[in-house]
Amino acid sequence: MLNLFRVASLAEGVSLLVILSVTLGLISREYVYVLGMTHGVIFLIYCVLSLIVSHQQKWSVITWLLSLLAAVLPFAFIPMELFLERELKKRGSEE
Repeated sequence: MLNLFRVASLAEGVSLLVILSVTLGLISREYVYVLGMTHGVIFLIYCVLSLIVSHQQKWSVITWLLSLLAAVLPFAFIPMELFLERELKKRGSEE
């Protein structure tokens, strides 16, 4: 499940950057509906997966809230990816 959350994290971060590029005028506004709907679905999947993974990994509430904050801030998916990579290594060494 942690690997699926990593994929969702990367997809959410990239979709946020794509939405922001529409705001900056780098992508035509005619794609706003499709990009917005896609980003919204990915965001909801990310939120649900963050709750599931935080419960499975026994993260504190603060860690879970920081993972949700990473979904809102541009480029915050990069530190989240590094954190999840460390979690995967930690989990691998425990098994």
